[in-house]
Amino acid sequence: MNLDELKSVLSKPVNPKIDYDENYRLASVLVVIYGKEPIIVMTEKPKHMKFHACEISFPGGKSEDDDSDLLHTALRETSEEIGLEISREQVIGQLEPVVTLNSGFLILPFISIIDQIPPLLPNHEVEKIFHIPFEPFLHTMAKDPDPSHNIIQEMYTFEYQNQIVWGASARILKQIRNLLKF
Repeated sequence: MNLDELKSVLSKPVNPKIDYDENYRLASVLVVIYGKEPIIVMTEKPKHMKFHACEISFPGGKSEDDDSDLLHTALRETSEEIGLEISREQVIGQLEPVVTLNSGFLILPFISIIDQIPPLLPNHEVEKIFHIPFEPFLHTMAKDPDPSHNIIQEMYTFEYQNQIVWGASARILKQIRNLLKF
């Protein structure tokens, strides 16, 4: 699958303001896919983080008062965390919001598909940046075998280099996988 095919399937109207339950804190992430053989960018959070320490996730974070909307949040956080500047025009769509079960965030994922990216530089909120071959990665999906995780919603995992992606990030990947009809 090439970038043009991905764009045709994943392009959706962008609505960066959502109605939400006040019990959740708003956050957003940016799913960045790039390259001739598509690559997806993910990060590993460091151990010292208050929320989601050592987890594999997409660049992004919590909405701040100065953010004009959740797309602004995702773009700002992506720039801060990995030094990647993406414009609003480079965002081709968004997915359904997902929740984190432990930390109480409602996350709106946005998608950007671009030809290439510059070298990335992690900040203190990022332990490591992963450049993951997109299609093989989506084929690693497994249903989480722990039935206690299925209380609120179905859980899935994905794997890359012996690292497990789970939780909200895996639910975002599952949405992409469903749209691509894998």
